[in-house]
Amino acid sequence: MSKRTLSVISVILALLFALTLVSCGNSGDKVSDNGSVSSVVSTESSVVGSGDSSSLPDGFYKTVADVPEFDGETPFVAINGNVPTFTDEQLVTESYEFYSELDALGRCGVTIAAVGFDIMPTEDRGNIGQVKPTGWHTVKYDNVDGKYLYNRCHLIGYQLTGENANKQNLITGTRYLNIEGMLPFENMVADYVKETKNHVIYRVTPIFEGDDLLCRGVQMEGYSVEDKGEGVLFNVFAYNAQPGIFINYATGESSLSGGASSESNGSSVPEENKIEYVVNTKTKKFHLPECTSVDDIKPENKSTSTDREGFIKAGYSACKNCKP
Repeated sequence: MSKRTLSVISVILALLFALTLVSCGNSGDKVSDNGSVSSVVSTESSVVGSGDSSSLPDGFYKTVADVPEFDGETPFVAINGNVPTFTDEQLVTESYEFYSELDALGRCGVTIAAVGFDIMPTEDRGNIGQVKPTGWHTVKYDNVDGKYLYNRCHLIGYQLTGENANKQNLITGTRYLNIEGMLPFENMVADYVKETKNHVIYRVTPIFEGDDLLCRGVQMEGYSVEDKGEGVLFNVFAYNAQPGIFINYATGESSLSGGASSESNGSSVPEENKIEYVVNTKTKKFHLPECTSVDDIKPENKSTSTDREGFIKAGYSACKNCKP
């Protein structure tokens, strides 16, 4: 077993130690501040390595449906003993990528790729601010790294296949999911492929409950083909949650845990959580901070404001590009 495989298993075991003290939740409510996935049904497939769930160690879960509620501090947990569930037919050594069509609600589905060095990007990622995945809200909190609660999360990371503003590959994910849950595994796959020029079968499945617009999390699976999992081997569920933040998965609305009002539930919004729009005083248009048009505004014509209603009354209009 390689150092990389040992490393990720060690990280997972350390994180899962705390989970032995947490009982599995069984809440099916759409509105949750802890990312319950107890009623989610996982996708079916043959397994590369499977076993009797009764023989799995504490803290490991046979399927996504068995995963407990988010405990507030553990970004991901292992599924099926940390072994992915690929069929023999999927274990190919020719690079490819696949992205599901959006469903009737506009939600992303399963994505899978045979990640090879030949399809990895050779240039920096472009702007993706024009994409608004389901459940998207631009909202900031002081207790979130970088302030913004939500990121546009690539299911298959840009560094792996070079997909930029592909709507079939972008979900609304918390900063915590993006950085703490998904990025360590994306980096592991990218480093391995660059070092060995081997292939990794990589699948990411967003898990939604019912008609929720925001997924409860993503199942991530990776398997290095040429060395039969010696270099990369994992099967984890990463929570789409944020410590200290209450999330309504049906709509994507949020608030500070403990009763503070959410961005769009009709209540007044705490000043620190309001969106600071960028205003072009010459064109009389206002933009979201990440809008590509913001870079074109001359400094003397640029200002910022959280008073959306105020500048609408003053004759300003919303940018047709970012649609704030």
